[in-house]
Amino acid sequence: METEEQLIQRIHNCTLCEEYLADGVRPVFQFSSSARILVAGQAPGRKVHETGIPFNDPSGDRLRQWMGIDRETFYDASRIAILPMGFCYPGHGRSGDLPPRKECAPQWRGLLLERLPELQLTLLIGQYAQAWHLQEKGSVTEIVSRWREYAPDRFPMPHPSPRNNLWLRRNPWFEKELVPELQKRVKRVLAL
Repeated sequence: METEEQLIQRIHNCTLCEEYLADGVRPVFQFSSSARILVAGQAPGRKVHETGIPFNDPSGDRLRQWMGIDRETFYDASRIAILPMGFCYPGHGRSGDLPPRKECAPQWRGLLLERLPELQLTLLIGQYAQAWHLQEKGSVTEIVSRWREYAPDRFPMPHPSPRNNLWLRRNPWFEKELVPELQKRVKRVLAL
């Protein structure tokens, strides 16, 4: 059986979507089988692609704030796995980054998820992660507004990008109701 290190190396060497990635292949994720929290995002942005560090941008700053944790805790792979739906930067489209490549999740997601026996909490960031993990259709607003149905083990969330400031202003309940409950759950799971 393939070891965790071998699987991680195989993913880092993946070229499955190479022909579709104008900026090149660079899988960006964080994984350890001991992780208790899974951050299921969409796909790396340009800055993350350049640095090779997941959520190493303003979106990550906001996500860590929502979770109530610091950078050191967030980047501790033994505690938090970060697995976007697409591991490589998909490129830029007309109104922002392109969606994650469709080939990535079916190729790697199951192999990684089955190796998370300690998983207690999953953050479902954006429509692609929500569709995959919840097997439901609906807008991000519809799904996130029903967050209590999924808690305490899963929290559907909007993307923490500054591009979503308008969504946050229109949906103040998210930061008033969901975020405090998420912070309590993160603290409990990590035993901070």
